[in-house]
Amino acid sequence: MRAEAKLGVIVGPLIPLWWYPMTMNGTHKVVVGDRGRLVVPAEVRERAGLVEGTTLVLLETPSGIILMTRAQLRARVREELSGLDLVGELLAERRAVAANEDAA
Repeated sequence: MRAEAKLGVIVGPLIPLWWYPMTMNGTHKVVVGDRGRLVVPAEVRERAGLVEGTTLVLLETPSGIILMTRAQLRARVREELSGLDLVGELLAERRAVAANEDAA
């Protein structure tokens, strides 16, 4: 039996929504209050270890808004940059610029 059939979340004959329960379990309603304040639900604060004074980072992306701790943001950036040789790319770019200047 396919995973989406086990979960019983197939919309129409060809559009399985097997991902929905896995990605949407942590969905919570948050209301913007006066002065733009957000109240994070207690169960989320407890699981995330958020206490009064914890700094959160609001990341605006093309697909929406993400609210995360600094540690979560740091981990996300490291993951996105893993495997990249930024220093090597910079050196290659500088060498190409220098070569073009020497040729001119």
